[in-house]
Amino acid sequence: MLEPVKFSTYHGGAREEGLLDFSASLNPYPPGWLDEMFKRAKEISNRYSYYERIEGELVELIGEPLTVTAGITEALYLLGILALRGKKAIIPEHTYGEYERVSQIFGARVVKGPNEPEKIAELVERSSVVFFCNPNNPDGRFYSVRELKPLLDAVEDRGALLVLDEAFIDFVKKPESPEGENIVKLRTFTKSYGLPGVRVGYVLGFEEAFRSVRMPWSIGSTGVAFLEFLIEDGFEHLRRTMPLIWREKERIEKALGVRSDANFFIKRVGNAEGFVDAMKKLGILVRNCESFGLPEYVRFSVRKPEENEMLIRAFKSINP
Repeated sequence: MLEPVKFSTYHGGAREEGLLDFSASLNPYPPGWLDEMFKRAKEISNRYSYYERIEGELVELIGEPLTVTAGITEALYLLGILALRGKKAIIPEHTYGEYERVSQIFGARVVKGPNEPEKIAELVERSSVVFFCNPNNPDGRFYSVRELKPLLDAVEDRGALLVLDEAFIDFVKKPESPEGENIVKLRTFTKSYGLPGVRVGYVLGFEEAFRSVRMPWSIGSTGVAFLEFLIEDGFEHLRRTMPLIWREKERIEKALGVRSDANFFIKRVGNAEGFVDAMKKLGILVRNCESFGLPEYVRFSVRKPEENEMLIRAFKSINP
């Protein structure tokens, strides 16, 4: 009676203990207020997590109307409800797999194109939905507003919708984000605060529509507590830790001959599956990029200096 969706995705993050995990692209420096946050979450876990008040305070901090969601993943499913049924979904190749999965779940017709704004723009039709990850996952390429202009113009001229996934924008040194009536921007705190188990993100644009279909209480008591401490922190944690990540990113770039605008890299290693297994034997986990359609590449993130040194030595011992 109920048939499974015949499309699956694979995500980074360790599924076994004892490995130094470079497969998930997270801020390696946790906030200093974590213990207090979890204590607060426990205090409020005996009640329903209504978060309209704290959402309003986040609006004041961000400076724009927004919709709080349980990370970008919930936002994608809400988008499916609102915009994907029967539509053409335009998805760049070699990007986050959930765009295609959600599109298939909601019956959209998926069309793939090169991960370049000008070439993706050529595929845009009236009422189509375009997904674009900026910076892109897995290669970390970030496009400025000027570089995005062909795509922005095509979306506006043809009455399409641009879904701009900015999950990693906090890691970009000089970020830019376009404005427009046909743009939905997806953001998350999962990456920049290094807390993938705390599901909190937000959507910029069409807030009344997104609020009308989201699940009640979706971020739970831990998400509410996180937002309380985040707002009190006022992004000071990001101002303190991002320069540390940027410094280490530059060191990895020089040591391994890679380049990225985000906090992760891809590198061609030949047989990615075999390379991942070899790194595991050295106690290090990197991401096989086969699920991105890049079976000869691995993805790895920036961690703390001593951990990055271990990664560099391991890379050079396997792939000199």
